[in-house]
Amino acid sequence: MTPAPRRTRLRPTDLLRLGTIGPRTRRTRSALSALGIALGIAAVIAVTGISLSNQAHLLARLDQLGSNLITVGPGKDAEQKPVPLPATAEKMLADIAPVQQVTATGATKAEVYRNDLVPRQQTGSLTVLAARLDLLTVLRGGLASGRWLDRASERLPVTVLGDQAAERLGVTAPGERVWLGGQWYVVSGILAPNELAPELGTAALVGWPQATAHLGADGTAGTVYLRTHPERVPDVQAVAGATANPANASGVAVSRPSDLLTARGEAKDALTGLVLSLAGVALLVGGVGIANTMVVGVMERRGEIGLRRALGARGGQIAAQFLLEAVLMGFVGGIGGLVMGGLTVYGYALAQGWPAAVPLSMVVAGPVVSVLVAALAGIYPALRAAGSSPTDALRSA
Repeated sequence: MTPAPRRTRLRPTDLLRLGTIGPRTRRTRSALSALGIALGIAAVIAVTGISLSNQAHLLARLDQLGSNLITVGPGKDAEQKPVPLPATAEKMLADIAPVQQVTATGATKAEVYRNDLVPRQQTGSLTVLAARLDLLTVLRGGLASGRWLDRASERLPVTVLGDQAAERLGVTAPGERVWLGGQWYVVSGILAPNELAPELGTAALVGWPQATAHLGADGTAGTVYLRTHPERVPDVQAVAGATANPANASGVAVSRPSDLLTARGEAKDALTGLVLSLAGVALLVGGVGIANTMVVGVMERRGEIGLRRALGARGGQIAAQFLLEAVLMGFVGGIGGLVMGGLTVYGYALAQGWPAAVPLSMVVAGPVVSVLVAALAGIYPALRAAGSSPTDALRSA
C-alpha cells in the first residue's frame, strides 16, 4: 500500500519570500496602498505630537509666570453696569493670610496719542492706567526695552507702554514722546507681552502719584493682582470677593488668569479630537486601498495560485502568503507615517520655538496599528485566494 504523501511545510524564510512577491512585482500599486496607511499614521502622530508640544510650551510658561496669580476687578450689577472696587479693597485683600504679594492698577481720565495733532476720538482703544511700582514684580513681567518706573519717575510725566500700545502709537524705542493727558510724556520703557495680564499690552502706565495729581485718577484700585500660596489659591478665590467688597461680594469679578490659558489648551483638545477622527478616516481609506490591491492581486494571480495548489500548497499557506503581503504593506506604511509625522512635529515645534514632544506610545503604536489595519484589510483577499480551486484557477489563467 502506497503511503500517503507528507504534507508540505513552508519555512518562515520561504513564507517571507513568497509574501514579498506581490510588493516586489507591483511596486507602484503597493506603494500607493502603503501611502494611504502612512498618511493616516502621520496625521495621528503629527496631531498628537504638536498638541503635546503646545502643552509643554504652555506648562513651561505657566511655571515661569506662576499659576498662583489671582485677579480681582470690578464686576457688574443686575443692570450689567460696572461696580467699582471700594477704596479699601487693595488693603483688605492684602490682609488675607495666604496672600503673599499685592499690587494694583487704577483707572484715569486721560487718553494717549502719538502727538497733539491726532483727533481726540482716535484713541486706538488704548487706556492710561496708574501703576504701582511693584506691578512687574508681582506679575513676573518684563520689559522689551527701556526701564520700569521708579520712585523718582512715578511723580514725573513719564510712561511705560504696553507692547501693543507702543506698536499702535508708532513708538519703537524708549526716549520718544507721546501726548498723554494734554501734555508730553517721555516713554521710559516698553513692556514685553505677559500672558497672565494681557490687558497691560494696550495700556500706557504712569506712576500712581502722577496719575492722581494730573490725570484724574481717584487713587482707587481698578484691578488688584494677588500672589497667593500655591496650595491655597482656591481658598483665596472663595473669599476674595467678599473681602474686597463686603457690601456687595457679587459685584466683584475674581479670576485666575492661568485658568484661562488652561481652558484655551483644553479647547484645542476638541480640535485635536476632530483631526484625530479625520486621521482615523485616513487609516480606514488606507485599509480599503490595501484590500482593493489585494483583491485585484488575487484575480491577476489566479494562475500562480492554481499552479501552487496543483503542486501541493495548502489553502492555509496560500492565505498566509497573501495575508503576509498585506501586513508588509501596512508595516512599510506605518514606518513611513512614523517618519513623516515625526518630521512634521519637530519642524513645526522648531518654527514655533516650542519643545518638540513625540509620545513614545505613538512611536510604538503607529506601526502596530498600521499592521493591524492592513491585516484586517487582507483577511478577505487571503481567504478568497485560499478558497480558489486549482482546476478553476488554472483554467482561468
